[in-house]
Amino acid sequence: MIDLYYWPTPNGWKISIALEEMGLAYNLIPVNIGRGDQFKEAFLKISPNNRMPAIVDHDPIGGGEPVSVFETGAILIYLAEKSGKFLPSDLRGRTEVLEWLMWQMGGLGPMLGQNGHFKFYAPETLPYAQERYTNEALRLFGVLDRRLEGRDYICDDYSIADMACWPWILTYKKQEIDLGKFPNVRRWYDALKERPGLRAGYKAGSDLGKPTGQWDEEARKNLMAQAELPKGS
Repeated sequence: MIDLYYWPTPNGWKISIALEEMGLAYNLIPVNIGRGDQFKEAFLKISPNNRMPAIVDHDPIGGGEPVSVFETGAILIYLAEKSGKFLPSDLRGRTEVLEWLMWQMGGLGPMLGQNGHFKFYAPETLPYAQERYTNEALRLFGVLDRRLEGRDYICDDYSIADMACWPWILTYKKQEIDLGKFPNVRRWYDALKERPGLRAGYKAGSDLGKPTGQWDEEARKNLMAQAELPKGS
């Protein structure tokens, strides 16, 4: 059994989708990031970066003590290797999937996160920041659209790269991005959302709520919290 420490956000959805698609049994443990659960001592032992999602695999390959994994890219690779699914074993195929997984981790997710933050959560309007991240979001949608030209999936077959990217593309309406300008992304997005496993993963924890585009004061405090700097810094 795998414990999934989770809240329904694009990063959380990546892992619940993967678990459903791979057919791995899991126990969903809510981490209410708006109420500060990510700072609790027990969670920090699993995810020292105080970010969800994270997993604890109580039945790792080879046996032994449970294995905890944080950071969504690392989790997706771990789950793919555990299940033997959605990550090619050949050198070229594996490299290609990992390239696009890292592209999502280093580009698509962070840039869309910043775009959404400055459009909807920032306490004041900052035109420069909004223009900067809107342009970068559009550039990344363009990169993905070109990649999907003549392809059903980001790589040769459906993979953890698709699972990583789809939940962020899902936010296109909130990002105020016209998906009609990216027809290959639109086609890919619509096709993937018909997958039963993906749909089940997206619905995981649906009773917990979804991102609203608004923070109350407690959520703002918790989501903007910074670690205390060492004395003398």
